Amino acid sequence: MGSLPRAARLYVAVVLVGACVVIVRGPFNFTGVGWFTLVVLASLFLLCESAPASFSSLRGAVWSPSSSATLASVVLLGPVGAALVGFSAVLRVRRHTQPVRRFFNAGMYALSAYAAGRAFLILGGHVGVPSRNSFPGIIGPFAAAAAVHVIANHGLLRGVLWLTRSGEGTARKARTGLDLRLMLSDLGYAAFGLLIAALWSVVGAFAAILVLIPLFVARWAIGQYAAQQRAYEATMAALCKAVETKDFYTRGHSERVSRGSAMLASEIGMRADRLEAITYAGMLHDVGKLGVPTKVLQKSGSLTEEEFAAIQLHPMRGLEIVREIGFLDEALAGIMHHHERIDGRGYPLGLAGDEIPEFARVIAVADAFDSMTSTRSYRGARRIDQAIAELRKWSGTQFDPALVDAFVTALQRDGWERPAPVDPPAGPPDGITAQDHDDPTAPLRVVENR
Repeated sequence: MGSLPRAARLYVAVVLVGACVVIVRGPFNFTGVGWFTLVVLASLFLLCESAPASFSSLRGAVWSPSSSATLASVVLLGPVGAALVGFSAVLRVRRHTQPVRRFFNAGMYALSAYAAGRAFLILGGHVGVPSRNSFPGIIGPFAAAAAVHVIANHGLLRGVLWLTRSGEGTARKARTGLDLRLMLSDLGYAAFGLLIAALWSVVGAFAAILVLIPLFVARWAIGQYAAQQRAYEATMAALCKAVETKDFYTRGHSERVSRGSAMLASEIGMRADRLEAITYAGMLHDVGKLGVPTKVLQKSGSLTEEEFAAIQLHPMRGLEIVREIGFLDEALAGIMHHHERIDGRGYPLGLAGDEIPEFARVIAVADAFDSMTSTRSYRGARRIDQAIAELRKWSGTQFDPALVDAFVTALQRDGWERPAPVDPPAGPPDGITAQDHDDPTAPLRVVENR
């Protein structure tokens, strides 16, 4: 949140003002529970918030089990007290946290906690230390409060991320699966809030200390998952970097194909886990070029039959390279078949129509579009409208017509930023390639062997 757009700054201000309003608007009704309880729960909240797990996939978003403290305050302190606990995020101990981010988080947590507290009361929950007779009646209102808290919290967060990085809409959509998993985690750990409230009648403030161990075990588990996600991304980045070292004119191509594939997949309603998988497939679709000789990739003249065969084998080479990477799953089919054609004249297996896996048909559209809108040695980048016209021209023969239409719709909504021209390295040994197997308007030139 370094340099916020004007709309994002306004959004942060509205959230902060809203939090202040709900805190000061009415009397504090703590129903026999005093300020000491507020301080204990705020301390627990800050302790959880000061050691969050960060996710590179969400570009700066973090997770912590602090919802346990805010949900406990919903029961013990009511809506306003819960909002105060959430607003204590402004005091959290984290270095290098920008003031605007600190205040937005405080406002976000306060509004989420207040909304949860109101839902708890509306559905029949009673503020105060629950007794034995409070169960099981309290479970329904508390579950609703937890759901409202999670939805409000994630909704406010996604709002500021959307306004802050409006040009990365497809990248955010591709992380929907991770968002859902974090929401489910928040719902699960919110249950600790009811445990804290229930134990309060037995051990008092010591209840907050008793839950620290399971909460930090949860924090450790999420941290391990976050580390695994970063390892996945590092693996893909290393493979893509290796490909770009061999084929310098495709620098950034894999990332853009990944973004375009996710944009198209989102447009056709692909579910969250498949959205995540297709971003991997788009990123690694050309990894098989590692098995193609560099002199073939950078050849300036026509290809021999053997060289053309080497190009055609790169999807199969890619499958061989990444097939043991467990998290790819359905992405493997996209890597293997992204050069198949609807009319059956593609490679490596000559599949046609619906025989081609959906992942491969999606990647084929994004792959060709990025190739056409990127600079190549033999031509400049085409305009967006020109590339769209070519996609439509080859719709039904090379590309799935329904996916072309969906991609054009997604382009009109989200836009597309063409890459800057790439300067070739000095003195390539075999000249600069004029071959482009991704561009439907630049068919490969093959000469017979002599």
